[in-house]
Amino acid sequence: MKIDHVHFYVEDAKAWRDWFVHHLGFQPVASRISSFHTCTEVVNSGAVNFLLSSPLLPTSPVAEFLRQYPPGVADVAFAVEDVEGAIALAQKHGATILQPIQERQVGTAFLKCGKIAAWGGLTHTLIERRYGEIGESLWQRGEIGDNSPSSSITAIDHIVLNVAVGELDRAVAWYENILDFQPQQAFKIKTDRSALHSQVMVSRNALVQLPINEPASSNSQIQEFLDVNRGPGIQHIALQTTNLVSAIAKFRASGLSLLSVPQTYYSQLKQRPGLPLSLLELEAIAQQEILVDWQEYNPVGAQQTAPLLLQIFTQPIFEQPTFFFEFIERRFQAKGFGEGNFRALFEAIESEQIKRGTLQ
Repeated sequence: MKIDHVHFYVEDAKAWRDWFVHHLGFQPVASRISSFHTCTEVVNSGAVNFLLSSPLLPTSPVAEFLRQYPPGVADVAFAVEDVEGAIALAQKHGATILQPIQERQVGTAFLKCGKIAAWGGLTHTLIERRYGEIGESLWQRGEIGDNSPSSSITAIDHIVLNVAVGELDRAVAWYENILDFQPQQAFKIKTDRSALHSQVMVSRNALVQLPINEPASSNSQIQEFLDVNRGPGIQHIALQTTNLVSAIAKFRASGLSLLSVPQTYYSQLKQRPGLPLSLLELEAIAQQEILVDWQEYNPVGAQQTAPLLLQIFTQPIFEQPTFFFEFIERRFQAKGFGEGNFRALFEAIESEQIKRGTLQ
């Protein structure tokens, strides 16, 4: 299993296509999947494929979604080896099948896909792709995405789902039973003001990582998301890059708004043992306000090979304080989600809540 694409429902697909191109360096892809009631644009960067749909008529499914929820992620599509087996497993465990398996040919590809209801307005499309003699992916050929190397973004690292208080265990069980995910790391983050609980779910082949959050206090950032989003949904998507400092410099120059990190954070970093960065590189990282985490235990004793994680987060990209992006760089086989950064992120989002007046 892997992430095939993510489908956003928005009010103006063409405007958001241009946003991804201008701010994040995505490539627009000629779309052939619009209908008389819905406009759909496609953007691509590396292995990342986003569909952006907006309504042309009130009868559009996108219009119906936007009457219930703010703009955001409506569907996370997974590529699977056996879609019939995946749908059968989902049915066995009581999932709602929104679209039975359909087959169609697009270019040299034969597609079999079905769709299941997930949490809130979120759905999951399950896609099995088979290719003809050429054997090339539609994403590679440019019919759905062109895999352009011009952007800094290479892949989706993880996707984060927020659920209501008391729903975390049920959501974990749902992804275990329906999609055969496995629990991995668990977090309990608490500050003086608010708290959250998080459980990371991972596909059997470890190619899909899905942290699930629930609020652990009434004024948690997760609760604010749930209130504004009018239910569970995707809070953020983490996008991988091979050079985060360079990428963020470009994104800032394009006008992308990112969460602020106080310079005292970097003073504290210098006090941690085993900092695997030169002072010059740390200065460049501090200038871009990037979060840093590393594994301090290093059996070979070489600081420069310590697994290192660099992370930074955008402001919410839509008008409402719901969905945002994370950008991430993993060095030397760094795993996990930046346990050392989690609290710093939580506090940065809290400061934005205070500005909005939703946290005292």
